[in-house]
Amino acid sequence: MANNIFPPSFLTFIFLLLPLLLHFYSVKSDLQLNYYLESCPRAEEIIKEQVTQLYHKHGNTAVSWIRNLFHDCMVKSCDASLLLENSNGIKSEKNSIRNFGMRNFKYINTIKEALETECPTIVSCADIVALSARDGVVLLGGPQIEMKTGRKDSKLSHAAEVDEFIPNHNDTMSTVLSRFQSTGLDAEATVAILGAHSVGRVHCVNIVNRLYPNVDPTLNPAHAEYLKRRCPSPEPDPKAIEYSRNDLATPMILDNMYYKNILDGKGLLLVDQELASDPTTSPYVRKMAADNDYFHDQFSRALLILSENNPLLDDEGEIRKDCRYVNK
Repeated sequence: MANNIFPPSFLTFIFLLLPLLLHFYSVKSDLQLNYYLESCPRAEEIIKEQVTQLYHKHGNTAVSWIRNLFHDCMVKSCDASLLLENSNGIKSEKNSIRNFGMRNFKYINTIKEALETECPTIVSCADIVALSARDGVVLLGGPQIEMKTGRKDSKLSHAAEVDEFIPNHNDTMSTVLSRFQSTGLDAEATVAILGAHSVGRVHCVNIVNRLYPNVDPTLNPAHAEYLKRRCPSPEPDPKAIEYSRNDLATPMILDNMYYKNILDGKGLLLVDQELASDPTTSPYVRKMAADNDYFHDQFSRALLILSENNPLLDDEGEIRKDCRYVNK
């Protein structure tokens, strides 16, 4: 009989432990909290410092950070493909009509340069997009969100597929819900993430279809007259970038005034107003209009789901030295 140097109790322990070890090694590359704790300990602090400084110089940057995350993560992956410029055969996603009016991209490089000084080629542009959105939300009076990191940057642009993933503001609610569902957002989370329209502005080119030749009957008449003063031409010049604020009461605070406004017929985009009338979404609109804390909780959940949409991990991507271009 062969001698067994391990007691039965030890073998039982190993047998029970083995699945846990296999699970650990299978998920160790997933996104995680404090991903840069050892490789770049001050990474998240540096991003927060830069985001705060930029906000105090250019308040609208905080809105841009949230938009960046949405427009990047909705299209296939949270991979900073949105930031790529036209270069070496790459067609920038920024050229898409769905990304019309986006700005402040140059300040992403301001953040990246600060990180490169501290720890070169460690922090991805995709994580900068995610964390700057997280910190921008707080500066706009929104909730604190614990966000995981570890994303890698795409080597490709998804310009040809932007229209397929980002819904048009004139789409039906069923189409909008379907697009969001493809990223893991249910109807409740979709209503919450569109609450980002509580801050920022909408360009007249995206509003005039509700004003001319006839006013959309779902618009509050007094608000329609205000919008006509802001957007006096049925064919506005996009280069002039005429616009109206989403929320006149608290235009730079991420709060539930957005939902109160659309219930009062003051939504700017057609998709805003449809949220209030569609039977699938209207109960959530009413609940968020009545409870700002509930809105913040659901917004946090939605932003986290969106920020973790199909991230590139390990050798699936790279750490760009310059967020505008793939590495040579």
